[in-house]
Amino acid sequence: MDLTTEITIFVLAAFVGFEVISKVPTTLHTPLMSQTNAIHGIVVLGGLIVVGLSDNALDNAIGFIAIVFGTINVVGGFMVTDRMLGMFVRKPKKDSNADSSEDS
Repeated sequence: MDLTTEITIFVLAAFVGFEVISKVPTTLHTPLMSQTNAIHGIVVLGGLIVVGLSDNALDNAIGFIAIVFGTINVVGGFMVTDRMLGMFVRKPKKDSNADSSEDS
C-alpha cells in the first residue's frame, strides 16, 4: 500500500472510532471494557503482522506504534476492569459471636 492509502485508512479509523465511542453512555463503560480489550488485542496482532511483513522504515514505525499503544490499552483496560470488579466483591463480615465468647 502507498502512504496516501495508509494515512486515509488511519484517519477514517480514528474518526469512526471517536464517533462510536463518544456516543456510548457512561453506564455502559464497564461492560464495553472487555470488548475494547479484545479490539486492542487485535490491534496488537495487526501491529505484529505489519512489523513482520514490512520492508521499509515507515511500516516498521507504524507497526511499532500500534503494538505499543495497543499493549498500553490492553493492560490499562484489564487494570480498570479488575478495579471495577473489585468494587463489587463482598467484604467478609466479622463474626460477633466468636468475639463475645472470648471476652467471657
